Amino acid sequence: MDKKYITEWFQFADTDLESAEYLQGKHPQPLEIICYHSQQSAEKNLKGYLIYKGIAEPPKTHDLTILNDMCQDIDKRFDEIERACDILTRYGVQPRYPREIGVTEKDTQKALEYARQIRDFDPLKEIRRKINQQT
Repeated sequence: MDKKYITEWFQFADTDLESAEYLQGKHPQPLEIICYHSQQSAEKNLKGYLIYKGIAEPPKTHDLTILNDMCQDIDKRFDEIERACDILTRYGVQPRYPREIGVTEKDTQKALEYARQIRDFDPLKEIRRKINQQT
């Protein structure tokens, strides 16, 4: 297991979430981009988990439902974040292009909430703690 590589996935996830939080303070808010970074944070957290669990190359997908299903095959607790993954998945591609998706300020608040929920999810926190203790 390459702890440095896994740590990088989690660091990128944190950077995406920090970017989304920063952009939330802009006026006008770039709503689509906030949702996109929230989705990206969740995606990188899930891929970091899969890599930690021995899946060297997670699928190249932005579909959090697929990634979460793979995580559930390893740990059934991932069903607790299934709704968050379902909602965030829609922000993985469409918000990067004009007129693809209508996003409201309420959507951004929910997207950030779900991204934080995934970051703070116990199985992910456990891995982060283990990796930090080993480095």
